[in-house]
Amino acid sequence: MGRTLKRSAAFTALARALAAGARGGPSLGARVAALPRMIRATARGEYDGGLRLAMMAAATAYVVSPVDVVPELFLTVFGLLDDAVMVTWLAGSVLAETERFLEWEATRRSVVPGQVIG
Repeated sequence: MGRTLKRSAAFTALARALAAGARGGPSLGARVAALPRMIRATARGEYDGGLRLAMMAAATAYVVSPVDVVPELFLTVFGLLDDAVMVTWLAGSVLAETERFLEWEATRRSVVPGQVIG
């Protein structure tokens, strides 16, 4: 019972930290809401996240791919380790890239379009 309480307390703390935003940054909801805008801005060529988005898409495809199920059947823990590493990298990349995008979006809004008079 002690382990269950510790585990639930850890998950509760993690959920609160994600909801509040890491290091005072954007909340998880703001980051998730920014994903479609980030993809659109990248597709239009306005945002320079193309390579990073492609790498995140490849990592997602790797994790959800049914082809990767076979090694887990034979290698058990070691077969799951590569997926755990990939999911960890993917989560960190999504968090970092959405924060970067939200900062880019904020600075873009503060720029007034017009001409530079010299």
